[in-house]
Amino acid sequence: MGLSYCSSPDRHSSSPNQSCPVPTPKASTSLFSGLFLATLSPSSSLTVSRHSGLRCLTSLSVWHSPFWTQPLVALCVLTVSSAVAAFLRSLRRRQNQTEPASSPSPFRNQLACVPWIVLVSGANEAPTFVSSKIKTLSSPQTRFFYEELLGKALDQYPDIKTLKSVHSKIYYLSFHDNPSIGIKLMRAYAACGEPLFARKVFDEIPERNVVFYNVMIRSYVNNHWFDDALHVFKAMVNGGFSPDHYTYPCVLKACSDNLSFGLQLHGALLKVRLDSNVFVGNGLIAMYGKCGCLLEARRALDEVPSRDVVSWNSMVAGYAQNMQFDDALEVCREMEALKQKPDAGTLASLMPAVSNTSSNNVLYVRDMFMNLDKKSLVSWNVMIATYMKNSMPSKAVELYLEMEKTGVEPDAITCASVLPACGDLSALLLGRRIHEYVDWKKLCPNLLLENALIDMYARCGCLDDARKVFDRMKLRDVASWTSLISAYAMAGQGCNAVELFTEMQNSGLSPDSIAFVAILSACSHSGLLDEGKIYFKQMTEKYNLTPRIEHFACYVDLLGRAGQVDEAYNFIKQMPVEPNERVWGALLSSCRVYSNMDIGLLAADNLLQLAPEQSGYYVLLSNIYAKAGRWKEVTAVRSLMKRRRIRKTPGISNVELNNQVHTFLAGDTLHPQSKEIYEELGVLVGKMKELGYVPETDSALHDVEEEDKECHLAVHSEKLAIVFALLNTQNSPIRITKNLRVCGDCHIAAKLISKIAGREIVVRDTNRFHHFKDGICSCGDYW
Repeated sequence: MGLSYCSSPDRHSSSPNQSCPVPTPKASTSLFSGLFLATLSPSSSLTVSRHSGLRCLTSLSVWHSPFWTQPLVALCVLTVSSAVAAFLRSLRRRQNQTEPASSPSPFRNQLACVPWIVLVSGANEAPTFVSSKIKTLSSPQTRFFYEELLGKALDQYPDIKTLKSVHSKIYYLSFHDNPSIGIKLMRAYAACGEPLFARKVFDEIPERNVVFYNVMIRSYVNNHWFDDALHVFKAMVNGGFSPDHYTYPCVLKACSDNLSFGLQLHGALLKVRLDSNVFVGNGLIAMYGKCGCLLEARRALDEVPSRDVVSWNSMVAGYAQNMQFDDALEVCREMEALKQKPDAGTLASLMPAVSNTSSNNVLYVRDMFMNLDKKSLVSWNVMIATYMKNSMPSKAVELYLEMEKTGVEPDAITCASVLPACGDLSALLLGRRIHEYVDWKKLCPNLLLENALIDMYARCGCLDDARKVFDRMKLRDVASWTSLISAYAMAGQGCNAVELFTEMQNSGLSPDSIAFVAILSACSHSGLLDEGKIYFKQMTEKYNLTPRIEHFACYVDLLGRAGQVDEAYNFIKQMPVEPNERVWGALLSSCRVYSNMDIGLLAADNLLQLAPEQSGYYVLLSNIYAKAGRWKEVTAVRSLMKRRRIRKTPGISNVELNNQVHTFLAGDTLHPQSKEIYEELGVLVGKMKELGYVPETDSALHDVEEEDKECHLAVHSEKLAIVFALLNTQNSPIRITKNLRVCGDCHIAAKLISKIAGREIVVRDTNRFHHFKDGICSCGDYW
């Protein structure tokens, strides 16, 4: 029911006999419970709310109603006594001005019910007044009104400071032994993440029943205090109380890592025949799934007579949590066949196992998403994360933009999910826009989101922006430090990475295995051989971390890039674990750079056995032969690729323009601006040759004439992307993402174009960032 508002105080003064509709008791309680919370909040940011609440009171026609005789006025005075006292004084003046002194009215009598000490006193006297006033208002109707007011305040789940203030008023008004108020207090404290305070309320209740125990158990469970929840359950049973169908689902949730107790509960459920209850059955399915007992979970699902969507979702989650994604999807298909439509919870249940799955599975999840009756924020988040976990950043960005168009507001999880996609695509403009949204919505501090921002800026080559986010963080974990160290590593700033790694150690944080991968990679990309050797030794001796295959691969890469190819090969032979393709791949790359044919052939032989379908290793071997002029062997490698039906991964370069990512392939002619791009490229090549540019034909892998090699090199995807950006932008840095390693010829060309056009060009390939400016690259031609 709504309330009627007067447009202004003057409306009353001009027509004293005219009155606005009087608020009903129910509506007034709702209004004043909101005002009550606003006045109780100790936060300075709610000052406006307090004043707005008082203005609301002055605009209401409540002085024409009997509500000023209610103790609610006293309750408000207790919290903002000086403000309300000032208001009541102004109300008294208004009454004197608008009513003839010779004609007493009911309004005068009602206002007289409010003790005059409030109207003339300040804040200090008000509590004394309220204390005396409340003691005189002890009728059942008055107590019911207070109980309803306090209950509505607690139902709004206020923040912890406000909640404690409400709690103190409950004690002051002697409602602490009221069962209804006690239950609501416990729930409010649990919602604030304070189960200890909920327990204090629970302990002070003189006469408890099953409901109190259920609320206390749920308070612990919702805050993941599972052992405490089980202790309360045992005390409940020992106290002679019989658990009901509300008790068991919560207790089963507390057994997610305690299978033995869960089995005992299941036995107890069978005795009281509650296992067929849908809520209890759902709890059994979830408990067995989290404990890895999938056969028992499936049996529990089959034994629930009236399964709902939660039943199916619990089974889907059980399979997904145990990384059995195909089985999880089979359950989804089964529920659809039984006319049970999946919901956002179904999608969320799939999340743990949705990584690196087949394209058909991703399409099935997408179809589930598209067929949802109502797409909630959770469902959008799940679908975006699904694309990202399956290396589909373009799809993730497209879906995020579509979500924005539908009017759904992103939350911190949305932003943290889509920011990596911006980094993968070098979509800096979109990433900055999301960052602005995060600041506007005040979603930070949020560790996950801030780490995603650092990673996005790092992947876009914006080290300064990444550092700003890092420096503003109030709390940092190892992932925060590692993200920035990796950023310095990819930019070839190994010395800055080493300095930051030392700073992290001095801060008291212990680097984990991922942090050591980052610092070893930084040393490798910057040629810091001695420092890299120290860190590899430090990892095992100081931090007792067992090197994983990633660390061995980084160490081989460190030695190989520094020209220590023989030492790298000897290190591989002494490794305590079997070298994988990454280790041999790092060695083969070093052999190509330093023209070590003998070890290169050994590395290639191992690679073609370990990864016979990986085209990149065939290309590396072809490079080694081509560099030595052994074209027969090059032809043999290419023939082997044809027999095995292996195609070379095409070079793809991405560039962002106006929130859209443009993709180019080598020799691309499908782009709408292809004609202008090739014309401008021809002009640039001419200017480059005037500066001494000679195409590095070693980068072409064909046994053809030099002129044909030049034509092949001229249309590499990164050159096309750079020219497209030159045609469509001015002054701003050009940012290119390449899916392969930048070839030597394109590296030379990018340096010269940056000088000719006077533009900064940032290219991120599979290994690192290249910042080209004034004809110089940040990598120092070491990549």
